[in-house]
Amino acid sequence: MPTTAGLGTPRRRRPKDRKEQIARVAAEAFSELGYHGVSMEDIAGRVGVTAASLYRHYAGKYDLFQAAVLGLGQQLVDCTAFVDGVAFADSEISGSPEQAWDQMVAAMVDVALANRVSGGLYRWEGRFLKPGDQLTLNAQIKLVNRRLQRPMAHLRPELDSRQLAILSAAVLSVLGSVTDHRTQLPREQIHATLARVAKTVRDTDVPAGTGAPGTVVARPAVGAAAGEYEQILHHAKVLFHERGYRDTAMEDIAAAVGVTTSSMYRFFVGKSAILTAMYLRAADRVSGDTAGIVSAADNPRDAVEALVQAYVRRSFDDPELSYVYYAERVNVPSQDLFAIANIQRATVEAWARQISATTPGLSSGEARFIVHAGFSLSADMVRLLAHRQTESAQTTVCGLVLRALLGPAAPAEHARDKAN
Repeated sequence: MPTTAGLGTPRRRRPKDRKEQIARVAAEAFSELGYHGVSMEDIAGRVGVTAASLYRHYAGKYDLFQAAVLGLGQQLVDCTAFVDGVAFADSEISGSPEQAWDQMVAAMVDVALANRVSGGLYRWEGRFLKPGDQLTLNAQIKLVNRRLQRPMAHLRPELDSRQLAILSAAVLSVLGSVTDHRTQLPREQIHATLARVAKTVRDTDVPAGTGAPGTVVARPAVGAAAGEYEQILHHAKVLFHERGYRDTAMEDIAAAVGVTTSSMYRFFVGKSAILTAMYLRAADRVSGDTAGIVSAADNPRDAVEALVQAYVRRSFDDPELSYVYYAERVNVPSQDLFAIANIQRATVEAWARQISATTPGLSSGEARFIVHAGFSLSADMVRLLAHRQTESAQTTVCGLVLRALLGPAAPAEHARDKAN
């Protein structure tokens, strides 16, 4: 009878792609918990190895984070690389600019879906990269934008470089919006929906002066007359925007307000309570606007137009809150995030019903996808243009979000937009 004596226990082989596997798992962990909320032990547990084994591949948590963030950017670079070799005048190489555009959009949607849990990492946690790595990430995204602009410049030769840059950034935001939510649709419907919205946004008219100096829109100020509670919220929001939640202490907020740290505990039990109050305020404002606008509108299209104008105006009035709402979600206490998520879900449903009513045949799931694309587009474009605080910038973002939600403008509507 054969015996196994002396053969020993079969040795487990490490997967050949272990390093890439670790980077993928780390990206999901950082996206879920934020850079500061993840440890090497957390990642090791998710991979199913010891923390010591991670150090054979990465020197520490930052190296893992760098690989995760830049790896996501590199996937976008790789999937769009084909366009560099396309001579659009020679249809035998890759066909028309429209075909190249469709191929790029499909490839980027595939990347977004493959990284749906972690795909937003470079947008919101990339701020924790060291300066040199931040430059690398910026170069990756700039390259992807330039590649989007190549076929766009052929399809819309009337656009200048600034307009092309705005539209490519808007399209990239639409395609990446799938990482901001968990609405489910069949894969082919996701592709079709995002491709349709991206094309509509690409073909939207953008004022030539967008992003250039113009008439500045005054922002609401929060002074001492507003009271300590409002000042605490305001200065905390500004500090969270500038430094990040984790790198802001209660003492920092107190110093900015000009009060003692102990006096802030009359309003908030701690820093997390301040963050929760910001989120509830942001969610309640949009929810309240939605209820009032929908009830007063004569028809769904008018309702959507008014919803977009109110949403974008609030975002420009308070760009720090708009940023914090997306960037610091991982730091909101779970018991509070549950209620906030439900408020947002109800708001998305209300917007989706109005959009469905304007577009026969659109499913509720597709409508929700489109609403999330509009929200993502607004958040990213406000980040891009809010430093100008001009009427032109606000008009441009409103137009882009409206087209994303409602589709191409009808001839009469198009003429009216031109006149404005």
